[in-house]
Amino acid sequence: MPKTKSNTQPTATKTDYLADPSIKSIVNGLSRIEGHVRAVKGMVQERRCCDDILIQTAAIRSALNRITVKLVEEELTNCLTTCGQPDSEERLHNAMKALSTMLKHS
Repeated sequence: MPKTKSNTQPTATKTDYLADPSIKSIVNGLSRIEGHVRAVKGMVQERRCCDDILIQTAAIRSALNRITVKLVEEELTNCLTTCGQPDSEERLHNAMKALSTMLKHS
């Protein structure tokens, strides 16, 4: 059963479904997003045009969605290729729930 912290969502246990190239790609994408968010923060502090800021926040959301898709794709691929494993049904359910949540909030 996943661990939970007080007042937070359950945290997943460590899995080995992400290959090293995928991890590198995702971490690089998150680093770019982090830099992008810092740039947008600077735009706000500089009182830049709202239209420019909104365009940049849309770009950030799009980048986050690409990372989310990559994570879900990796998990579903792993689930489907390991069907019959004791936890594959639960992992598929969790991935679908995460995808559903992501789509509701995007």
